[in-house]
Amino acid sequence: MSTATSTVPGGRASAPVGGAPARPEPFDPTLAWQLNSKVALRPEPFGALLYHFGTRKLSFLKNLTVVGIVKSLADHPSADAALSAAGIDSAARPLYLQALGALADSGMIVRNHHNHPLVEPDEASAESVSKPRNHQEDEQ
Repeated sequence: MSTATSTVPGGRASAPVGGAPARPEPFDPTLAWQLNSKVALRPEPFGALLYHFGTRKLSFLKNLTVVGIVKSLADHPSADAALSAAGIDSAARPLYLQALGALADSGMIVRNHHNHPLVEPDEASAESVSKPRNHQEDEQ
């Protein structure tokens, strides 16, 4: 049994028709993304199968580089950073962004709100966190 989908301009399928969840957040490569927790990724010789347990949608990834990028998304502060880490150059980047955009549109990848760039504390703030402050010293 398959689920009906509506098509938006550009040929991408949106959420299933008939009271289904709202359209996913638009893909922005400057933000952090991850594989949806409702999606199983099964490696295959040709690439991978993605199965969404919520929508029962099946997607085929026929490019091993895309598979690697999708698997690594949660490890990077943005999709752009994941592409750079995979060695995707500026000439090939639009094709990979299109693939990630289609995965975001179908709900296979979602925003990762827990992945924020690490900020290294400066010495003063690290010291104030690790050493309790003595208010008696301030009064002297």
